Amino acid sequence: MQSYKKRDNSVDSFIFGPSGLRGIVGKTLSPEIVLKFASAFGEYCKSGANASRDKIILGRDSRKSGEMLWHTVVSGLLSCGCQIIDIGICPTPTVGIAVKMKKADGGIVITSSHNPIEWNGLKFFSKDGTFLNPEQNKKFFNLIDKKRDYKPWNRLGKLYFENRWDEIHIKKIINLRYIDLNKIRKKNFKVVLDCNNGAGSLYAPYLLKSLGCEVVELFCDLTKNFSHPPEPQARNLKRLIQEVEKKKADIGFAIDPDVDRLAIVSEKGIPLGEEYTLALATDFILSKRKGDVVTNFSTSQVIDDIAKKYNAKVHRTKVGEIYVAQKLKKLKGIIGGEGNGGVILPEFHPVRDALLGMALILQHLAENNLPISELVKKFPFYFMVKKAIKLGKNFENRLERLKRRYKGIRISQIDGLKIEFKDSWVQIRKSNTEPIVRIFAEARSKGKAEGLVRNVIKSLI
Repeated sequence: MQSYKKRDNSVDSFIFGPSGLRGIVGKTLSPEIVLKFASAFGEYCKSGANASRDKIILGRDSRKSGEMLWHTVVSGLLSCGCQIIDIGICPTPTVGIAVKMKKADGGIVITSSHNPIEWNGLKFFSKDGTFLNPEQNKKFFNLIDKKRDYKPWNRLGKLYFENRWDEIHIKKIINLRYIDLNKIRKKNFKVVLDCNNGAGSLYAPYLLKSLGCEVVELFCDLTKNFSHPPEPQARNLKRLIQEVEKKKADIGFAIDPDVDRLAIVSEKGIPLGEEYTLALATDFILSKRKGDVVTNFSTSQVIDDIAKKYNAKVHRTKVGEIYVAQKLKKLKGIIGGEGNGGVILPEFHPVRDALLGMALILQHLAENNLPISELVKKFPFYFMVKKAIKLGKNFENRLERLKRRYKGIRISQIDGLKIEFKDSWVQIRKSNTEPIVRIFAEARSKGKAEGLVRNVIKSLI
């Protein structure tokens, strides 16, 4: 996480890190800042050894501030001579797919993912269709304050529009070797879908109907604001839970505003928790082929238990989609993701994709001929507690004090501080997307997990 320093040494407290640029519109995220980043990215994409195409894919989520930021981003890129292909309101993974398929030099998504509606930001893709890695991010960030080489009138870029990327994305999913369209369609699953009026409001119903599902749509209107807080966590999914029970649905799906996180509600109206999205997808893929699994240090231990069943190895990274994607590429891993509901299937595309997650889980259900509540009973059950507190000035010192307190216990410092006990763990780390500290704990009982979190918070405040 970085703050951007102006030449006068003042600081704008927006966030720039592995998940791109984020800030509060009108406060920490202004058109001036967005223009700096957009034009710098245009220069970054044109500076590579193979940057002969000068082509940038642009998309955005449904936030009302997106239109204003879109004009700013377009101006910044055109002023650098970039050719822009705008694909409209779409999921974040769709932009990554479009970058790769169009052989573009990069891509930008105007989104703040799961952050509250007053936030917005930019996510940046490299030419391989994945987010910028740490080295690329550093090179890009160093261009922000550099004097820009704006083009004259006769060398400005051009703006093009392309639609039908919903068809392309969904066809790509349906054509996966793991998806048996006839088998899923025969099940005629009834699915309640909560898109929170986000970017998945067109794509997700289209996918489910293509899979032969009867779809009950909740909050699938791009013209409206979010209907509830954006994170697809149980506390925000009350209407979805009610409708699954009321409609006697087979499953409920909730996706975040930019469609890279997926949460599930069982046919009994019980939220499974985001952790079980990746668990179900991993169990399905490992049942089909052998290979390594990659996830982050904040993800549930249930992934290790599933991998053990298939004699597979789990590799852990720092929190951040790009770290998981890089490790998957290096190890030639077959599936990965994050415990926040993000599923990455490298042979499909190396980004988190909620649409892909839905298809894999429905295929898993169809093949096992079991309700979702029975399917997850096959996994060991853990209680995970997630809390967030404000980032204090003395955080690093307090973290050191906490480390000394647990001296002699297994500790990892690869991503914040993770303290691992025999059958439980607790992790403390600064968020990549908000000015907060996240505390995750997992144990066999809810009381134990909550106790771990309470003890940590006492040491930090």
